[in-house]
Amino acid sequence: MQVIFFILMISIIFVMGAMLQRLFYGPTIYDRMNGLGVIGADTILLLVLFGYIDGRPDMYVDIAISYAFLGFIGSVIVAKYLGGKNI
Repeated sequence: MQVIFFILMISIIFVMGAMLQRLFYGPTIYDRMNGLGVIGADTILLLVLFGYIDGRPDMYVDIAISYAFLGFIGSVIVAKYLGGKNI
């Protein structure tokens, strides 16, 4: 089972690499925001998978939840900044 988790982690890291390209070279700000959101979601998934590999998923899930909360708040702040004051 750990081999499957390890393969999943490697494939998620490749997806994160593709999203880094979108983040740095995206033609619009919305492409860059999308890349940042996918990287954040993939980081949360990597934390949970690493928790299962390590044998302590409860600790890593707590860290992933706090990371997701901070990512959501950051996305809302950036969206408010980009959308103007009428949100």
